[in-house]
Amino acid sequence: MTQPLVRTPRREPRWAAAPVAPGAFAGPAAAARRPRRIAMLSVHTSPLHQPGTGDAGGMNVYIVELAKRLADLDIEVEVFTRAVSSDDAPAVELAPGVLVRHVTAGPYEGLFKEDLPAQLCAFTHGVLRTEAGHRPGYYDLVHSHYWLSGQVGWLAAERWGVPLVHTMHTMAKVKNAALAEGDTPEPAARVIGETQVVGAADRLIANTAEEAAELAHHYAARPDQLAVVHPGVNLEVFRPGDRAAARARLGLPQDAAVLLFAGRIQPLKAPDVLLKAVARLLDRHPALRERLVVPVVGGPSGTGLARPESLHKLAAQLGIGDVVRFHPPVDQRQLADWYRAATALVMPSHSESFGLVALEAQACGTPVVAAAVGGLPVAVRDGRTGTLVPGHDPEAWARALLPYATDPALPAARGTEAARHAAAFGWLTAAGATAEVYTGAMSTART
Repeated sequence: MTQPLVRTPRREPRWAAAPVAPGAFAGPAAAARRPRRIAMLSVHTSPLHQPGTGDAGGMNVYIVELAKRLADLDIEVEVFTRAVSSDDAPAVELAPGVLVRHVTAGPYEGLFKEDLPAQLCAFTHGVLRTEAGHRPGYYDLVHSHYWLSGQVGWLAAERWGVPLVHTMHTMAKVKNAALAEGDTPEPAARVIGETQVVGAADRLIANTAEEAAELAHHYAARPDQLAVVHPGVNLEVFRPGDRAAARARLGLPQDAAVLLFAGRIQPLKAPDVLLKAVARLLDRHPALRERLVVPVVGGPSGTGLARPESLHKLAAQLGIGDVVRFHPPVDQRQLADWYRAATALVMPSHSESFGLVALEAQACGTPVVAAAVGGLPVAVRDGRTGTLVPGHDPEAWARALLPYATDPALPAARGTEAARHAAAFGWLTAAGATAEVYTGAMSTART
């Protein structure tokens, strides 16, 4: 693989401040102005793409919702992403105050995420050329997402003399420490690139305190760089509704126990654990077969692209093809129907920086059974809004799922608590906290 752009990170702190978290900026930093316009970078996936397949997932949702809410706070956002079709317009208005700019970097089609380091110079050229067409100081700050964007953001921020704020979303060292069996580890080039970005960033936004600790432990992030901002959920789209009506619209039996998987189909997300747990559940409780439905809503992604039919084959091998239903990715409003229709959402992931899907389901009044990894213990309140399962043993997962499939009172009670819990995670709150991070970076960064 082509190595990422190699430059020597600054070793001296670019600014000095106490460790930060949402609401932590007070005094002089609070008095500093917010940015008027930011360049937001998302090299490998566009906010215009449908989440749930390919490389589009929670990060896409994060960027779309954050950008919209920042615009509501009078911060204009221009999102730079790689053009993947000759039909992509140079610029598309996503929402008032949010512009998506398509940058030509390499062939439009046929490139996987792993191929993109070789195109970073071309992408950087496109970003810098766009800024050069404006008056000096057009962008006040750069916010990059994922390490590929961080490499570009590093150069752009230094060239323009503005702060760099970076959000990792996932980290190679963390993913490699929790690989699914047979999955491919992240390459050394990514580890090097992430380390460089951490060394260059003015602020690193982590989804949880645990993620901030991982940045410090694995990448030597300084305490004064780190800010914790929980992602949000679109509470206008994801909200409780009529379960019977949702099931009718989706063609699901009204009396079914619906254990839903929603997301990208790849080893990291561990949908195979759900299927193996369901097989064990039916072995021990064969009467459940008459009313159990396991929808898998999403498309192949990442290393799952190498064997796109593997989950279908596994369902057949386990003898549960009659209860598992595969559905392609859907838009947010239909996804909300799936959440409302579900008895429980199941997230057996090996790694999750936060788990936006868990918040979305809970906002719809649906409890979540999730792996006790990454940010999921923050997103899900164990024993109140769902169940956290240690490890990935299908036997343990079968035991955790059984009460949801057999006790109608449990999903109802925990679903009520789930909706109350998720209501505290609105995107406007997340955007306000992010804007404070921007303000602090601008008030203390050296330009």
